[in-house]
Amino acid sequence: MVPESGRIPNLIGQRIRSRREMLGWSQEKLGVLIGIDESSSRARISRYELGNHEPPLDTARNIARALDVPLAYLYCEEKDLSALLLELGKLSAKRRTTLISAWMEDLDKSP
Repeated sequence: MVPESGRIPNLIGQRIRSRREMLGWSQEKLGVLIGIDESSSRARISRYELGNHEPPLDTARNIARALDVPLAYLYCEEKDLSALLLELGKLSAKRRTTLISAWMEDLDKSP
């Protein structure tokens, strides 16, 4: 069941954990990379992943940078769209702009 806020519980934690594991990183490594003291980094990242705490926006932004994903990826509810965000995030800004412009042109041409 989706809560009143309309957000899926622990979505951000699931995204963080999935990407961190994809990279083969420990919770401690991720925490240290975003500036959390080494002695508490594992516990703090664990709390985010388990959904005990949601990271503040600035922390989520730092986590996204460390994981090399767009911030929107952490908040995206749809699995296919989150995969698309990961792929778009790998492109250069120029390539993304070109791709989006071409897509928009195609939409304008469709009946």
